[in-house]
Amino acid sequence: MDAPVYARPAISLIAKGLGPHKSDLYIGGSDGARDLDLLKRHGISVVVNCAINLDINWVREADIDGGGNLRPSGYADIRYYKLGLIDGEGSPDTMMLGAYYILDGALRQAMPKRETYPFADGGNVLVNCRGGRSRSVSLVALFLHKQQPELFPTLDAAVAHIREHRELRPDEWFETPKPMLYNAARRASEWIDMIAGKTSGQD
Repeated sequence: MDAPVYARPAISLIAKGLGPHKSDLYIGGSDGARDLDLLKRHGISVVVNCAINLDINWVREADIDGGGNLRPSGYADIRYYKLGLIDGEGSPDTMMLGAYYILDGALRQAMPKRETYPFADGGNVLVNCRGGRSRSVSLVALFLHKQQPELFPTLDAAVAHIREHRELRPDEWFETPKPMLYNAARRASEWIDMIAGKTSGQD
C-alpha cells in the first residue's frame, strides 16, 4: 500500500554550512532537480541524483551535436553525480556506502583551474531522487549522522530532522525512507566506522 502523495516544496533546505566550502544541502524530487532557474536561485551548482530511473540533461552547448547513434555531450551549468539506486529491493547495500563517499566528494572537491573543468569550487548541493522521499532521505540521513554526530547522534535522529524539513507526514513515514534503504544506510554507517578505524555504536 502506497502512502498518499502530498504537495511539498520542489526542494527543501536540510542543512547549512557543510564541508570546506560551507555548502548548504537540499533534498528534492525530479521537478526540483530539472528546474535550472530554481537551482540557480538557491545557489545550487551540484546535483547528486540517487535515482537509476531518472536522467537529466543539463548540457548547455554540446561538444558533439549527436546524429546517428551518438548522443549530445558537453559541459553543463551543474556538476552532476549519478548514483543509480533502486527505490526498493535490488541495490546492494554497498551502493549506499559508495553513495555516501560520492556525496562527501561532491562537497569537498576542488576543481582544477583548466579549461576542461569550467566549474567553480563549492556551491550548494541538491540530493534528489524521483520524489525526494526515500532514496535521497536515506543518503542524506546517513551523511548527516556521520558528518555531524553532535547534532545527529543516531541515524533515527537524522531521519526525524529530514522528515520535518522535507515535510514528510506521519502517514507516509513507513516508506520515507523505505525500510530496505534505511537498513542499507545502517549497514553503511557501520562500514564507514570500520574504514575510519572506529568501533561502531548502535545507530
